[in-house]
Amino acid sequence: MDTHFTVTPRFAVKMLEKALRLYTPSLSEKPMAEFLADKCDDLGFEDIQIDEVGNMIAKKGSGSPKIMLCGHMDVVPGKVKVRKEGDSLYGRGASDAKAPLMAMLFAAASIQNNNGTIIFVGAVDEEGNATGIKNLVKKKMDIDYAVFGEPSGIKQVTIAYKGRLAINLKISVPDSSHASAPWLSKNAILESMIFARELKDKLEANQEDRTKGMLLTATMTEVKGGTSHNVTPKDCETTFDIRIPVDMNCKSIEQKIATLVKEISQEREVEAFYSILDETEPFEAPHNSPLVRAFTLGIMETEHSRPTLIRKTGTGDMNVLGNQWGIPVVTYGPGDPHEAHTIDEKVSVDEYLRGIEILKKTLQHLKRLHDKKMK
Repeated sequence: MDTHFTVTPRFAVKMLEKALRLYTPSLSEKPMAEFLADKCDDLGFEDIQIDEVGNMIAKKGSGSPKIMLCGHMDVVPGKVKVRKEGDSLYGRGASDAKAPLMAMLFAAASIQNNNGTIIFVGAVDEEGNATGIKNLVKKKMDIDYAVFGEPSGIKQVTIAYKGRLAINLKISVPDSSHASAPWLSKNAILESMIFARELKDKLEANQEDRTKGMLLTATMTEVKGGTSHNVTPKDCETTFDIRIPVDMNCKSIEQKIATLVKEISQEREVEAFYSILDETEPFEAPHNSPLVRAFTLGIMETEHSRPTLIRKTGTGDMNVLGNQWGIPVVTYGPGDPHEAHTIDEKVSVDEYLRGIEILKKTLQHLKRLHDKKMK
């Protein structure tokens, strides 16, 4: 049965407002999942389910291609009074990422049978430990293209995210001494500072001609060392958060780190151990893929100007899914990324509504371009 009721702009705005009134910090998304399941039911979606970790998943349309539209239901902590002032709608999650999520819902609702199959997902815990996306990636879903809903502004499509390596570096010296006679032993904190500086400088060397999106950065984020206020420390640990551009990979950077740690420890005559806390490979969607082209056409049709394809310096769910499934993935959505997590988060109502139109047109173009490619 293909019940079709037209989603009016007024209804789309009212539903976004309702979604914002549900305060859903990470791992407390249940009210939002139930709200979305309910709306999907009204809008004629099928196979509506809430999976074992709390993701809401529903299907609309039939035939190829299979496109996943995935937004996250959780918000960062901190309530923001929901209200409308002129063109602005305020509320926690207004830009990150309930406007992109609801825009995807209403765009998906427009798909008729035989025009492609949309798998619409409201994911949990994106702002936390990505429980939702990790669970999704494990499923065999046979998807051709995926779009993640994050605020990018409607004229920008994010086609790449950097990878990430987090490492823990532990520096140990043979013994400690009383702080009143510091010359009696090496100081692990001091050695750690020298070591970390050198490691950072060597990892980041020779990048003068690179843009920010293509820079490898090694950033110290935590330091732990010392046992007492008047004893020189024997051990010190530093955490590095290393962001890797799309033309490099985790393996090659790990090898570089292994070599450097060995060299620097010999040179400084200290013991050094490092362990890897997290590794996520970088990801970039092919620019000539039907997905990127469909977005370009959808945006040009609505906005009458070409979108900017951007490489972000962060690391996102897109990396995990794109690399594991080996499919084109982009991140897109109405909303200003600079509004995300702010104390008075808001979204432009006009931009949200135009975002829905762009997504609808993009889905139509994607169907056509995919069929053409398959011929």
